[in-house]
Amino acid sequence: MSQASATIQLLSPDGILLHDDATAPYLPLIEALDEQQLLDFHRQMVVIRRFDLEAGNLQRQGQLALWIPSMGQEAAQVGSGYAARPQDHVFPSYREHVVGRIRGLDPLEIIRQLRGNSHGGWDPAANGNFHLYAIVLSSQTLHATGYAMGLRFDGVIASGDPERDQAVLVYYGDGASSEGDVHESMVFAASYQTPEVFFLQNNQWAISVPVSRQSRTPLYERAAGYGIPSLQIDGNDVLAAYATTRAALDETRTGAGPRFIEAMTYRMGAHTSSDDPTKYRADEEVDGWGERDAITRFERYLRSRGVGDDFFAEVATEAEDAAADLRTRIFELPVPEPASMFAHVYSEPHPVMEEQRAWLAAYGASFGEAGDAQEGRA
Repeated sequence: MSQASATIQLLSPDGILLHDDATAPYLPLIEALDEQQLLDFHRQMVVIRRFDLEAGNLQRQGQLALWIPSMGQEAAQVGSGYAARPQDHVFPSYREHVVGRIRGLDPLEIIRQLRGNSHGGWDPAANGNFHLYAIVLSSQTLHATGYAMGLRFDGVIASGDPERDQAVLVYYGDGASSEGDVHESMVFAASYQTPEVFFLQNNQWAISVPVSRQSRTPLYERAAGYGIPSLQIDGNDVLAAYATTRAALDETRTGAGPRFIEAMTYRMGAHTSSDDPTKYRADEEVDGWGERDAITRFERYLRSRGVGDDFFAEVATEAEDAAADLRTRIFELPVPEPASMFAHVYSEPHPVMEEQRAWLAAYGASFGEAGDAQEGRA
């Protein structure tokens, strides 16, 4: 990966694959994709958008405590998500729903967490090394860098076999880029030459603060200041997201050190369901980004390759089925036992946890049958 001086785009807004000096290093990676992989890119983007909208509706109906939409960022996530190899470890922030789906996570696990029916999340080892959501802004960058340092110490990189060597992919946003954790992570990543790719989704708004107020220079130049090769891509171009991330991951797993990608995209909806973006964003801005929609762009590309109406109708039906499935299964989620909150706090049994568990049981029992019933509903 070389230092970028312009935004890398492989697919024009009209769906035309570009051939020029900037795209030349990445075109072989696109040409290596088969037809089914390209169709899967589109399928994942469409299905997760419909899932996203349904989750937002369910939150408004009182079925979720919070929802964090990803509409507008599908291309950046799908492209980069498919770029990671099975042995890689992915550290998300809290908006990478489709990356989890690509890695094998049932999105209902995300719903379970945001509904309050989970004390933490899922088992990363059982879900494609897709680690837990980090609600504490940018904390995942520290976790990712620490894990990547461990990979280097354990010697599971630079063997020359890309199917064996491991790498770390960590996501965060433009708001998190102003947090100290991110910069501390880059210090350690650069110092220890970690096998790690920092993937920044610049969706232009840190809740109500525009990125122009956060930085007077492009955000990818911050990484360059730490000596980390960095580039900026069109985040609404799924092919650019895939090719640049695949190249960066394969470079870093050889022992070449960390890499950085800034994906220029847009958060079409609210920051979360607790936010009202109409208070701080102009409609003209949102409409302008809507004209650059990633799904529409990629559909044009697929149609230019001869993909017909039957496929797009099939995907639309699949998306509606996913939404209906979510609406059905959300009401079937069990309420966890209160005592389960003490499990997995530490890797081994801990006397303080046992003491607190016993206290909660005694407290519930002190209310008699009513207390037992209340404890069961907690």
